[in-house]
Amino acid sequence: MFEHQDVFAALNGKLPLPDKIEFVHGLLKDRFGFIDRIAVAIYEPKTDLLKTFLHSSSGDDPLSLYSARLADSKSLLEILKVGRPRVVNDLDVFNNVSAEHARRIASQQYKSSYTMPMFLNGEFFGFVFFDSYRKNAFDEPVLHYLDMVGHLLSLLVIHELSTTRSLTGIVRTASDMMQHRDFETGAHLDRMSNYARVIAREVAVKYRLDDDIIEHIFMFSPLHDLGKIGISDSILLKPGKLTEAEFDTMKTHTMQGGEIIDMMLKNLGLDGFPHADILRNIALHHHEAVNGSGYHGLKADEIPIEAKIVAVADVFDALTSVRPYKKAWSIENAFEFLLSMAGSKFDRDCVEALIKCRVEVETIQKRFQEDHFG
Repeated sequence: MFEHQDVFAALNGKLPLPDKIEFVHGLLKDRFGFIDRIAVAIYEPKTDLLKTFLHSSSGDDPLSLYSARLADSKSLLEILKVGRPRVVNDLDVFNNVSAEHARRIASQQYKSSYTMPMFLNGEFFGFVFFDSYRKNAFDEPVLHYLDMVGHLLSLLVIHELSTTRSLTGIVRTASDMMQHRDFETGAHLDRMSNYARVIAREVAVKYRLDDDIIEHIFMFSPLHDLGKIGISDSILLKPGKLTEAEFDTMKTHTMQGGEIIDMMLKNLGLDGFPHADILRNIALHHHEAVNGSGYHGLKADEIPIEAKIVAVADVFDALTSVRPYKKAWSIENAFEFLLSMAGSKFDRDCVEALIKCRVEVETIQKRFQEDHFG
């Protein structure tokens, strides 16, 4: 009666999403040994960026830590225009394409590909890619099976990311509704989270960050100050300098943020939520300093890299933004300040990573300008 084994049963457990992708790839290779790579890229509509997220590859992955504007990829835009998956059984047709992602795929000698768009409630969410070193790998029987596997992978990815985005949305909405505060504008949060992603990508090799971790740093960074919900208006909105006692109270927002996160995860039944440690670390430790002079005295390697990243991203945007008490600093002056504090207050790798990416910084600033009349 119970002899049948469910080959997908492992997906019911608490495997991290990257492990689930590899598990599905393993099952797929048992049936079709020529499926050499599965990859997932997710789409961020605010920036039009298509970002690498997860992969399972037989060899080196050619597109880790990579993003590109969807508008710059005519072949992928065509998939959305037609509204159907794309089969390419001879990737040599892209030999003369200038796009970097096409060159990277070609460098790995993949010969066939199947690309399926992902949608959530009719909205484009990203792509699932299946690649093979064999030409003409994808005939109708294979495609029929890949259709099912592709939708399964889409559901796994959409479930995890939708939960994460809902979680961040709940916290940000609760903060606005409960206190009617505007200590963090939407534009500030968009800018600093994008700066955080840029920094994380640049330090990824040294700190062993993969695309999955980078995406969660990007998504969680706007929640760095959620503990300010518990700080009174008399302190939070005080126009002048805080007294020593008031500053001691302000510093408790990091601990309150950690407590709110734990309570929220428990109440939502998300105790085993993937990468919850990244969310906690950002809330708890984004005011630490590498020399130990921060809020709670952590120093150097005791400070999680995600907190170091968010600290640089947050301060840079605060410096380059207009505040009631100051004008916006220029990018040059903000970079100079960060460099002067690199190695003492801020992590030097993170500071240098942001400075290295000045062109992207300027693009982010232009895209997410403050609406001073709205």
